[in-house]
Amino acid sequence: GGAARAGQESRCSRAAAGSCAGPGPVRYSVPEEAKAGTVVGRLAQDLGLEAGEPEARRLRLVAQGRRASVEVSGASGALVVSSRLDREELCGKSAPCALRLEVLVERPLRVFHVELEVTDINDNAPVFPAARKNLSVSENSPAGSRFPLEGASDADVGANAQLSYSLSPSEHFALDLQKTEEEGESLFLVLRKPLDRETMPIHRLVLTASDGGRPLLTGTVELMISVLDANDNTPQFNQSVYKVRLPENSERGTIVFRVTATDLDEGTNRNVSYSLLNLFPQDERDVFGINRDSGEIRLRGDLDFEDVGVYRLQVDATDQGNPPLTGHCKVVVEVLDVNDNAPEVWVTSLSVPVPEDAAVGTVVALLSVSDRDSGANGRVRCSVWPAAPFGLVSTFAGSYSLVLREALDRERVSEYEVEVRAEDGGAPPLRASRGLRVPVSDVNDNAPAFAQAVYTVLARENNAAGAELARLWARDPDEAGNGRVSYSVSEGGGGASVSGGGWRPASSYVSVDAESGRLWALQPLDYEELQVLQFEVRAVDAGEPALCGNATVQLFVLDENDNAPALLPPAGGGPGVGASGSAASGSVVAKIRAVDADSGYNAWLRYELWEPRGKGPFRVGLYSGEVSTARALEEADGPRQRLVIVVRDHGEPARSATATLSVSLVEGAEAALAAAGSSGVGLRPAEGGASAESTTTTTTTTNVWLVVAICAVSSLFLLAVVLYGAARWAPRAAVLSSPGPATLVCASEVGSWSYSQRQSRSLCVADGVGKSDLMVFSPNFPPPPGPAAKETQPDAPALLQTVSGAPFLPPSFPRFSSLPPTTLAPCCSFSSPSHGAGGGVIPAQPLATESGGCWAGA
Repeated sequence: GGAARAGQESRCSRAAAGSCAGPGPVRYSVPEEAKAGTVVGRLAQDLGLEAGEPEARRLRLVAQGRRASVEVSGASGALVVSSRLDREELCGKSAPCALRLEVLVERPLRVFHVELEVTDINDNAPVFPAARKNLSVSENSPAGSRFPLEGASDADVGANAQLSYSLSPSEHFALDLQKTEEEGESLFLVLRKPLDRETMPIHRLVLTASDGGRPLLTGTVELMISVLDANDNTPQFNQSVYKVRLPENSERGTIVFRVTATDLDEGTNRNVSYSLLNLFPQDERDVFGINRDSGEIRLRGDLDFEDVGVYRLQVDATDQGNPPLTGHCKVVVEVLDVNDNAPEVWVTSLSVPVPEDAAVGTVVALLSVSDRDSGANGRVRCSVWPAAPFGLVSTFAGSYSLVLREALDRERVSEYEVEVRAEDGGAPPLRASRGLRVPVSDVNDNAPAFAQAVYTVLARENNAAGAELARLWARDPDEAGNGRVSYSVSEGGGGASVSGGGWRPASSYVSVDAESGRLWALQPLDYEELQVLQFEVRAVDAGEPALCGNATVQLFVLDENDNAPALLPPAGGGPGVGASGSAASGSVVAKIRAVDADSGYNAWLRYELWEPRGKGPFRVGLYSGEVSTARALEEADGPRQRLVIVVRDHGEPARSATATLSVSLVEGAEAALAAAGSSGVGLRPAEGGASAESTTTTTTTTNVWLVVAICAVSSLFLLAVVLYGAARWAPRAAVLSSPGPATLVCASEVGSWSYSQRQSRSLCVADGVGKSDLMVFSPNFPPPPGPAAKETQPDAPALLQTVSGAPFLPPSFPRFSSLPPTTLAPCCSFSSPSHGAGGGVIPAQPLATESGGCWAGA
């Protein structure tokens, strides 16, 4: 038992008998939960009863309205615990806890008041209202948020009921106990760190309440803190960037990729829908599309690696929270190249035309070659066709220079069509080409060149002033100004010596049109004054510097029959001729002398006895002009004869002169005296042209003439034989173009040698003719300078021709004069084309003779 404490403020007197009512109650204290039988106090003793008296007086305890947990022992009169004392049951939270008891004592009946204080022991642990406390905290609650908690209760009182609280360790929560006079104690759960439902959706904490008793008793409550989901998590992809490769020839509808996003939130906060955004390229084309629910990306448009090689897509995953949150990822679609593009060739720079004197290595064009494909499909090989004269040089990747590999010649090729070919490395390879037109610009590298080094021009005399003699043409293969040729007669380049002495420049006779090259006559030409005019024509181009070429022109003046024969006075100047009456047949009586200023056929004279006609006693040599007796003179012929002799040339039309000769018949002695007294023939004007009366010459004069003629003819014949041999075996060009001695050509009485339109000319000696004349041809032109031209221009004037590579120069026919008879030359024939008034062309072929020989220049 516990120790009883009796406090008796007043006691009954021990001497008194019967009941006694003390002045105050007897107080005892006993701890609660004392065991039954525990003596609380010596009630009888404290009441003043003697031993045995309590039993005798029947001491008993009367509870006031409640069950008494104590009783009075009858034998000892002690107050003992009879049943369990529970202060909390008896008094609750009241303090102090006092039980008011009444003790009755009989004999006499007396009533004593007893107060039993039940003292508290720490027999009650703190108790929370529930063993588990459920709390809901939003995960987006900020740190410092306070959540009130219901504290524990302790049935004890005093220090045993003084509670303290503690919380199980937590980084997110803490306790805060506030005590105020008005509100008392307030317990709060404080949020120290924001919550994350996705990391820990439920926090389990233990709240412990401890009292202040000895021993310490505690009570606990489990705090179940559920973190309420807030839409604080965006949908997440397992990769931030997805890379996909797709061939550019993929068909529409092809599945490109499938993305998946997760949301750590719950409920509607985790429901995700997908959308697609083109980051690159930023155009309006919808090449790709996405399924909103499944995240499946499909190809909607056509891919072209050359247009876009990489697509950057942004996929958005949006939840259904409030507010909704969106997660992002990127999908990089790499388009794989397919060889679907041929190479392309561009001309970035073209430097044309190219001068023909451009150096090897000159850059003609800059080219750019590319292929929109990649890898081997985009590697391009280039070549140039034709391979010459250009080539390709690679400067750097995709760039080439078209350079000159060989020297150019515009006159050979004036323009090139160049093709640059490109081929890629795909399988199969694709090809492309680019054509270039490369013109070659001219450089003045060609001097004007005449078709012939020497031109032979034939012009008839008495031509009209301003008549076109020939047309010269110099070829210059250059173009434009470099090939524009102007012509001029070279100053100091030639001239001619005129008859009568003196020198006149060629520019006084001819002129060349500067543009057309036409050769004009400045004045009428006179063969008797000028036979050959040699000069140089200069052709100069308009290049810079100017180049020039020269050609020699030999102008041969062709004789026209514009001069009538002129009779020469007789050698002795006598009035007449005497003839012996006994002169035999064939005796030479006189000789008619005449000259013709023309040449060739026009100067070839023939003599005809015009009167008397019939069988007269006299005759005239056809070409010698000798008057001789045709038969023996007779007296019947009369003492005096008048002869009319006509001298004609062979021109067309022929011109003539008339000579009148008086012949007197005398005796032999008188004839001798007449011969000694006069040595010529007197001439006087006569009808039909120039006429004269001639006196007879002596036989001595005739013989002298015959001797002189024979000697001259013999010398000329020997010279002709030598020239014939030289012409026969010497080179043809040299024979044709070089000056030489006289060439002998024969003529017959019956032949007709004149310039006419006939195609064939023949000069022969008739059989049986007793006499003939010797005609002397003396070419008097200088040799042509320089080598003969080798190139012939097809459209050159017809009157300019060359012979075996060298120009043929026709001979200049001298004037003919009658000479004494001599030995005849062989018969020759030749052919020549017809010619007009402006000139002619002498053929190049040598003249064949019946005896196997020929004379050049015939």
